[in-house]
Amino acid sequence: MGKIKGAIIVDTERCKGCGLCAVACPLHVLELTKREVNKKGYSFARQIMEDTCNGCASCAVICPDACITVYKKKEE
Repeated sequence: MGKIKGAIIVDTERCKGCGLCAVACPLHVLELTKREVNKKGYSFARQIMEDTCNGCASCAVICPDACITVYKKKEE
């Protein structure tokens, strides 16, 4: 039986930095950037722990602008 891993892709140019995804993540995998901004001047969400995401997609479900895509992959 393999373990499910998740991979998060954030469309940084559409992200407004509301932070809802970081709050919704049960594993605290996402955070808002502190020194980087997108073209609109917003801080954006990014994945800070590569191997921790379990692919639950709570972040993608709560994102009001649909900026987050979550992929699941099975590791053996």
